[in-house]
Amino acid sequence: MPNLQQLIENIYAELLPQLGAGKVADYIPELAKVNPRKFGIAVETIDGGSYFVGDAEESFSIQSISKVFGLTLALGKHGDALWRRVGREPSGSSFNSIVQLEHENGIPRNPFINAGAIVVCDAILAGHRPKEAIGEILRFVRQIADDDTIVIDPAVAQSEQKTGYRNFALANYMRSFGNLGHPPDLALGVYFHQCAISMTCRQLARAGFFLGNGGRMQNGFAVIPRERARRICALMLTCGHYDASGDFAFRVGLPGKSGVGGGILAVAPGEASVAVWSPGLNRYGNSELGTHALQLLAERTGWSVFG
Repeated sequence: MPNLQQLIENIYAELLPQLGAGKVADYIPELAKVNPRKFGIAVETIDGGSYFVGDAEESFSIQSISKVFGLTLALGKHGDALWRRVGREPSGSSFNSIVQLEHENGIPRNPFINAGAIVVCDAILAGHRPKEAIGEILRFVRQIADDDTIVIDPAVAQSEQKTGYRNFALANYMRSFGNLGHPPDLALGVYFHQCAISMTCRQLARAGFFLGNGGRMQNGFAVIPRERARRICALMLTCGHYDASGDFAFRVGLPGKSGVGGGILAVAPGEASVAVWSPGLNRYGNSELGTHALQLLAERTGWSVFG
């Protein structure tokens, strides 16, 4: 395999003419302000290598990528009992679909669509005040990234709270079915703040490292059992890109989770953790340039769960 640093620099240079492709998530006012011409790639390999290029050291709102970390935390607290409240199947629908939730009696299809992530946040909230639950999520992300400088962007959280009408509807709907243990505004407060975590590509790649390393951080600390890491990766592969998850698996062949901030966290089990960021989104709400970069990286490294 060629030198990884050279490889990602080549991919970066190759895609530079497409900088600004896609459309930023303007339905969240704070995200609408982001420069669409940003582009970064960071790779953390299992053997200790660290490679990055472009805007990989600039912070951005990780949005739905945070759902991976929330799920990891909730499974640590509740174990497999969590699956009684949220499914494990691809949605095939928009990430904020109400119709599907009604059809399935308030049980979200998976933990990576909005309704599922709200249930996960409700589970994390158990026994806590919202501020405590938010603090627990942030501490966990800082721990797995080995970086205490990671913060929640209050302007983004407030922006989401003011415009999250569809999420309020989803939460109230699930509450009506008895699948939300706390008042919707409390669970949503945790959810909006979780989505407003701000990270760089380098921090994000380090935070996702344990998923590619059998549940262990670079320092050997066991975050979760190997089997749980494998199962979270399976969900990322089948559900991590909403109704474009099948296409991402077809093109890239790696577990991945996207966010409407333009980031994607991808995992090559036993090989590396990769974070890309480019704010312009395709029609499915996934980074246009980021997806293309990951496709090129997977092709040129041979990293794919399909061999």
